[in-house]
Amino acid sequence: MRFDSLKIAVFLCCLLGAALVSAQEPGWVGRVVLPEAQRKVIESTPILQRPYRPLHFYGNTVRRRYYRGRALPLIRDLGAGAGVWILRR
Repeated sequence: MRFDSLKIAVFLCCLLGAALVSAQEPGWVGRVVLPEAQRKVIESTPILQRPYRPLHFYGNTVRRRYYRGRALPLIRDLGAGAGVWILRR
């Protein structure tokens, strides 16, 4: 019984840690090509703090590796990228 409680506590701590990391992860922006003023702001922002953008494979991969520990996108990433791109203004 004691071992099961320990496993549950470790699992909950890992789950909380993953939630905190993903809370710091940047969101998605739907524009692939930005106006000059926004482009300068994004280029001056560190790559890990820039938002995810559709078709920006290098930057998106660097952020995924940093925040999640893996380079390959998840299905939700593909859906989020396509969603913001389709719904952009």
